[in-house]
Amino acid sequence: MKKPSQPISVRSDERFCTKRTIMDERAQVISSVERFRGRVFRVRTDEVRFDDGAVATLDIVEHHGSYAVIATPAPDTLVLVRQYRHAVGRALWEVPAGAAEPGETPEQGAARELAEETGFRAGASRPLGSLYVTPGFCDEVMHFIHLWDLREGEQSLDEDERITAQTFTIDEAEKLMESGEIADAKTLVALLWMRSRRGELVPRRADN
Repeated sequence: MKKPSQPISVRSDERFCTKRTIMDERAQVISSVERFRGRVFRVRTDEVRFDDGAVATLDIVEHHGSYAVIATPAPDTLVLVRQYRHAVGRALWEVPAGAAEPGETPEQGAARELAEETGFRAGASRPLGSLYVTPGFCDEVMHFIHLWDLREGEQSLDEDERITAQTFTIDEAEKLMESGEIADAKTLVALLWMRSRRGELVPRRADN
């Protein structure tokens, strides 16, 4: 499966770190054992040695990447989807998103996810940047894509998906955030972008 491009990271200011806490070298992997392999992710346990000699056991989730879609039918509106998230036991309003498929670009994957979940087809797209979702234990890279010039169509949902799509103004979406109906990181990032100058979410180079 094609591995997505690496996200852009921003260097920490070393004025706020001591030499004791800075560990720039990649940890040496002493052993690695696969614990689980599924359709979307794989779990392994690594025993690693850090550059200061310490040894630790780490559980790691391998994920082949994902897309978060900021779809704007008009300049100050965006498309959200509501679906039940069993892991947290509740339904949430979110920006459309989904896992990467082999052989597609982030723009193609984002357009596919938007069409499947909402029925909207996009005539234009722009990559905004990519971020690690939970780097403490998972290597998933989420690509944020802006889609616009939208045409309505029919949803194409998977058997396990129960999704309602709706268009909101920025003010309406922020009220959903205040009420707790929006409570996930990718959608909060999308709302921040909608309120901003709408440039890139992250710098294209780590040394910018």
